[in-house]
Amino acid sequence: MLVSSMHLPRQGLWCGLWGGVATALCLVSAATVRAQPTPAVTMPAEKVSPRIAPAEVPATNAAIASRYRCGGVGSDDSDAIRAQMKEHPLSLLFARPGGAYLADIDVTIQGPDSVQALNFRANGPVCLVDLPAGSYTVHATSGGVTKKESVIVGTGPKTVDFRF
Repeated sequence: MLVSSMHLPRQGLWCGLWGGVATALCLVSAATVRAQPTPAVTMPAEKVSPRIAPAEVPATNAAIASRYRCGGVGSDDSDAIRAQMKEHPLSLLFARPGGAYLADIDVTIQGPDSVQALNFRANGPVCLVDLPAGSYTVHATSGGVTKKESVIVGTGPKTVDFRF
């Protein structure tokens, strides 16, 4: 039995040269190839930067009713977190003198003496910190170097920029 290669996909050309069982296998193979569904064409989802919500501070820092969130690694995350800086009383930025962002910074925020200090590790170059109004001292440590800045929170959004 000779099968015409005109009705089969590419394999049909060599299938038509064989007879008997080989031709039957070629027909099954060709039918399987044809039975493959064509993947649906989909439009890419709209690129939306996720809203960054501050994470809860561990219970040991609940005395100052604070929350913080650090991020800004990658351009989408950086754009999203920087857009929210004006919605938080305190923002911290960490970078090299030339402007390259830094992460893995140890941070301590000290408020009034009666309040326990807020300690965390900044896993990104931008941190959004929600603190009650008051006077605070922020200590940031990178590569063994500690820098200190004082800030008054409660009179509008403040940004403290640390350069290491």
